[in-house]
Amino acid sequence: MKMMSSPWARFYSNSCCLCCHVRTGTIILGVWYLIINSVVLLILLSDLADPDQYHLTSAELGNEFEFMDDANMCISTAISLLMILICAMATYGAYKQHAAWIIPFFCYQIFDFALNTLVAISVLVYPNTVQDYLRQLPAHFPYKEEIMSVNATCLVVIILLFISIILAFKAYLISCVWNCYRYINGRNNSDVLVYITTNDTAVLLPPYEDPVNGAAKDPPPPYVSA
Repeated sequence: MKMMSSPWARFYSNSCCLCCHVRTGTIILGVWYLIINSVVLLILLSDLADPDQYHLTSAELGNEFEFMDDANMCISTAISLLMILICAMATYGAYKQHAAWIIPFFCYQIFDFALNTLVAISVLVYPNTVQDYLRQLPAHFPYKEEIMSVNATCLVVIILLFISIILAFKAYLISCVWNCYRYINGRNNSDVLVYITTNDTAVLLPPYEDPVNGAAKDPPPPYVSA
């Protein structure tokens, strides 16, 4: 019998980065994101504790830039805490093989990929925004003059190529996490089926006599009890 499979099954693989299992890759990815967001959280907390530590003057930032107030800092801190929780859930879910714990991290990856895609589309549709953004950078920004001297079309092509590489890499990481979810979910389902099969017992009944004809008849189908 020919098995019908989903069209997405061709993209399913248990290997990640050609050298490790998707479960191991998801754990490494979760730990990496966890470290990055922890560092960001420490910086934000240090800034909240000592606002003058990372204070920049208006001459350094330019008149177009506004300082981040305490409300925005609190929002950024809350987002960092949420990201740490999501990354920790993904790492724990991949390690303990709980597929449901990986879903929030997978949704974050999809959201991040969609945002980067919108950035690429905006650069493609409105290429002049790149030059406008470069003009708003501080005067002491590294290589600002060199970047501004590049042809506008070439600059847009370089930026789109760079974003495309990032999107391809993010798509590969999304596929790794998705394959890890499918692997853990399929393994848990197979473990349940094996448990049910090994714990089923069949009770065979002896032949019985037909009360009407008096002849022995075959017993009824086996009674299956768990």
